[in-house]
Amino acid sequence: MTFNIGFQMDPLEGLNLEDDTTLAIIEECLLRNYNIWHFLPKDVSYINGEVVASSKIILELNRDIQPGFKTSDLIRKNLKELDLIFLRQDPPFDMSYITSTFLLEYIEDEVKIINKPSEVRNAPEKLFLNRWKNLTPETIITRNISEINSFRKKHKNIILKPLYGNGGNGIFFLGEKDKNFNSLIEIFLDTHPEQFILQEYLPNIKFGDKRIILINGKPEGAINRIPSENDIRANLHVGGKATKTVISNKEMEICESIGPELIQRGLLLVGIDIIGNKLTEINVTSPTGFREIQKFSNINLAKKLIDSLT
Repeated sequence: MTFNIGFQMDPLEGLNLEDDTTLAIIEECLLRNYNIWHFLPKDVSYINGEVVASSKIILELNRDIQPGFKTSDLIRKNLKELDLIFLRQDPPFDMSYITSTFLLEYIEDEVKIINKPSEVRNAPEKLFLNRWKNLTPETIITRNISEINSFRKKHKNIILKPLYGNGGNGIFFLGEKDKNFNSLIEIFLDTHPEQFILQEYLPNIKFGDKRIILINGKPEGAINRIPSENDIRANLHVGGKATKTVISNKEMEICESIGPELIQRGLLLVGIDIIGNKLTEINVTSPTGFREIQKFSNINLAKKLIDSLT
C-alpha cells in the first residue's frame, strides 16, 4: 500500500530547492515513492463533516527544470485518507493560520499531524519559551510605556521585536543613547495592535545564534548562524552566515529541560535558537536548517525524521 503524506505549506513557486527544509523532507519522501499531497491553508475546507483540500500531487522535484517541480492538476482530497500531514507554512501567525489548526484538529484522531495543531496554536515561538524563564534572557511583553522605559533603564542596550514576526523581520537593536528609541516605540504602537517584545541584549550574538533541531524531543543536529558585520540578526534570510558547530554540554542541558514537554504536547519537529547559553526562541511552526546541517555535518535530518514517523 502506498504511503500518502500531506504538506500544508507555502506555495512551491516561492521556495528554493537548495535551502528549503520542507522541500528537503519532500525529497526524502519522494525517494521512498510516497505520494505527496501539497495544499495551502486556504485550500482546506470543512464540507458535510469532512475536511477536504484542493491539492496537487508533487510528482517531481528537480533542480534542472523550471520552476523546479512538477505537479498534478488540482484534486479534491479527503484529508482523512492521508497517513501523515506536515503543518509547514511559515508565519505570520494570523487568523488564517489559526483557522487551519482548528480544521486539522477534526481529523487528528485518524491522521498523524506534525506538529499537533492545537499545540502549534498554543505555542507561538516568542511566547512559548517563557515557560522556561530560567533558560531565557530577561524579557518583557508589553505595550506599557512605563514598563518599557523601566526595562530600558535597567538593561541600557535592548532588543525590540514584534511578537509574531519571523525570519528576523522587524528586529531592532537599541543602544543606551539611541535617539531613535522613542520614534521606534511609537511606530510599534501604531503598527502592532498586540504587545511586543523587549529583551536584554546578548553581546554573545557576535559569536553566533545556534539553531538546534529536535526530533521527538532529542537534539539531532545544529548549525551556528553568524550575523553580518553590520547587523545583529543572524537569520540566514537577512544575511547571516551558516557555519559548522557542535552541541555543547550546556546546550544539551537546555534540550533535556524542554524535550519532555515538547513530546508531551505532540511537538515532534522543533527548532530552538540559543545565544550564549540563553534560549531565545522555540520554533514549532516551520523550523528550518536541514540543508545547512547536512552540508556542514553530513547529517540527513529529513531521513531521520521520516524514519521516526513511518
